[in-house]
Amino acid sequence: MPSLLLFGLVAVLLWSLVSHRFERWGVAGPAMLLVLGAASTFWNLNAYQTTLDSPITEKVVEIILAILLFADATEVRGGIFGGEGRVTARLVLIALPLSLILIAIASGVLMPESFAVIGVIACVIMPTDFAPATRLLRSRLLPERIRAILNVESGYNDGLVSPIFGMALPIAVVLSPIIRQFAATGSDTLTIQDKDLGHSEEKFLEAFFNAVPATLVAVAIGVVLGGLVGLALRAARRRGIADEGGARFVMVLLPLIAYGIATIPVLEANGFVAAFVAGLIYRVTRTRGMEQRVIPHAELLLVEEVGTLTASFVWFMLGGAALLVFTTPFDWQVAVIVLLALTLFRLGPVYLSLMRSSVSRVDRVKIGLLGPRGTATIVFGLLAYNALPEEDGYLVLTIMVVTVVGSILLHGVAAPFALRALENRRVARV
Repeated sequence: MPSLLLFGLVAVLLWSLVSHRFERWGVAGPAMLLVLGAASTFWNLNAYQTTLDSPITEKVVEIILAILLFADATEVRGGIFGGEGRVTARLVLIALPLSLILIAIASGVLMPESFAVIGVIACVIMPTDFAPATRLLRSRLLPERIRAILNVESGYNDGLVSPIFGMALPIAVVLSPIIRQFAATGSDTLTIQDKDLGHSEEKFLEAFFNAVPATLVAVAIGVVLGGLVGLALRAARRRGIADEGGARFVMVLLPLIAYGIATIPVLEANGFVAAFVAGLIYRVTRTRGMEQRVIPHAELLLVEEVGTLTASFVWFMLGGAALLVFTTPFDWQVAVIVLLALTLFRLGPVYLSLMRSSVSRVDRVKIGLLGPRGTATIVFGLLAYNALPEEDGYLVLTIMVVTVVGSILLHGVAAPFALRALENRRVARV
């Protein structure tokens, strides 16, 4: 067993022993696991970097993401877009694409030599996740409706970003060395052999044209598999053939099967999309005819716990990556892009997308400012680091680390104090 995996398992075990008490003191699990990850790898960063860039790490991270995407899709309450369907649809279909476009443009302007990976950077930096700021979703300082909207949005946007990421990454892998060589030598002195350029063009076209069919095949797999299993379980539960325990096992195995079918060599589809769509359709078919359209919590329990466990391991891996990044200087452009992503490029699209909606101006600002980054950002960043050439891979890893650490400070530490200050000011005026 690789040492990284062993240390990660030990760290999660130790945290599990004391987590209840620390969480009561306000210490979030992701932050503590990040510290444990850094402490476990500082003695041999080179070995950690090698392990991080290995095929086994890539496969572990992919399976973790498949489970998390499925769990996110099944936990949403209500219809396709949850109880706040119109608001959520605006956020994930208007605000999210606008944010991705803005980040891609800013990355291209500030780091033109990394033009090949601007799509990857946007996909890594924008998905929201409340794991590092769970106190916000439990805070009475936020109206219940806002908490519900944020929760549903965070459950959906990483699933919707995953097909874009699946298209952007293989294209970036092909284009990255070409653009780096252009940036280094200039077009007038470029020394790429004609046969090499032709080969790169073929690989680019193959990556570009295969990306869309791979996503469509994954969607079809998710729809068929999620629909059939959801209908079968609903019928089995109604007839007393299956119990809650059986339903729990079904919900853990279904994303793994969807991911496994999608990634067999003959199909080579996007396993993340298959798992997410399977979760979405499973929830719709499983809850068909129910008054509240919510999967019973007794059935969700196991996949939630497995998701929490696997996410804990991801946060442990972030600790070593953070140590790797912060022990080496990085360009100021990275900090600017991250700051824009966490603030203006989140707030602006959210506010615009919710104009003329039932959400008030103040609540639009709150939703726009409260967009923590977490597990999905880490996983996308690790996958990009593993797949991309060294220089661009390290750049994406750096942006990922700075984004998540910055989000912990902004949303996990500063945001609760800011909300409390705003509430005290409102009470004083009354």
